[in-house]
Amino acid sequence: MMTVATLLPRAAIPSLMSVEEYWDFVNLPENHDRHFELIEGKVIEMSRPSQFHGMICMEIGYLLRHWLGQQQQPGYIAMNDAGVILHEEPATVVGPDVAYYPLTEVPKKWAEVAPTLAVEVLSPNDKPSEVNTKLQEYLTSGTRLVWLIDPESRTVTIHRPNSEPRTLSAQDELSGGEELPGFSCQVADLFKMPTSA
Repeated sequence: MMTVATLLPRAAIPSLMSVEEYWDFVNLPENHDRHFELIEGKVIEMSRPSQFHGMICMEIGYLLRHWLGQQQQPGYIAMNDAGVILHEEPATVVGPDVAYYPLTEVPKKWAEVAPTLAVEVLSPNDKPSEVNTKLQEYLTSGTRLVWLIDPESRTVTIHRPNSEPRTLSAQDELSGGEELPGFSCQVADLFKMPTSA
């Protein structure tokens, strides 16, 4: 989720922050119920996602975790906007909606290595310029694969470094390619609605 909300004046925010200053800031008691990202040293507050947004993230996380176990790939899946440091200078710390890291140890704070896969689920008021900036931050920081999911159009746009984006519709199959060998699902599966018993 990349929606920017107006910052509330609960705590003084320096004009630019380092990664260490940002860690201290987000962990202040008055910020425990707020969501932020740090883009080139600037703090941005994020709005809470919708239930549908959360459901899509859960479905993706489940499918990726199942793939991880079936293929016996090393690593872990992170959700819930878990932080990753994309740059130290200027300081950039973001929280992918879902991410895959081929690491054997889970960091106690934020990941310091870009994920192999970053998944972003669009919110209705996301600005295209902000979305594109974040996608480029991932790709220039070492992320090999980004899935941009649009709940409204029920599409997935695949981004890779030095490649043209490719958009899949609900009837298409989403493959993990070289980055996630053996992973595949129907795009429509990401948007499954709950059924009554």
